Amino acid sequence: MLSTSPYRDVKVIDVARMAGTSPATFYQYFPDVEGAVLELADEMAKEGASLTGLVAGRSWVGKSGAQAADELVDGFFSFWRKNDAILRVIDLGAAEGDKRFSKIRTRILTAVTGSLTESIKELQGKGRVDKDVSAPAIAGSLVTMLAGVAAHQKGFTGSGVKQADLKPNLALLVHLGVTGKKPPK
Repeated sequence: MLSTSPYRDVKVIDVARMAGTSPATFYQYFPDVEGAVLELADEMAKEGASLTGLVAGRSWVGKSGAQAADELVDGFFSFWRKNDAILRVIDLGAAEGDKRFSKIRTRILTAVTGSLTESIKELQGKGRVDKDVSAPAIAGSLVTMLAGVAAHQKGFTGSGVKQADLKPNLALLVHLGVTGKKPPK
């Protein structure tokens, strides 16, 4: 329902009807629509933790780094497409200052930010990335960029940016951000 109706227009009676149950049954599990949405968002956030697997323990050296960047971009895009409706509600709630939604959004993004931070620090330890670079700042900026672009994929295509161009250029930015270098060809 969230993908076809504005969040604020979704009513308990509609949710119950779509689920093939009664409003009374709905209220046995959730206090209101927002409570149900928070439960969905919490489950989706657990799934979002899998994004760390696209970074943790990966090599960012040579062609492996280019592949890691490509897979991270693809992973973000896939996750956002799959969860677009609930992520829009989370972003709306967080933007309005609702701490419950902010915590969920933070939980989704913090895990992958931590993994990227560790990857950058590992490269710094090997002398491959300038030691003066703030790994958490770079990682946080890259994850915020990925989330923002993934959330606005449709808007990019509407302004003439082709999906086929968006992904490789975003992967280039991720690789540059993590390694400080262009990926090998």
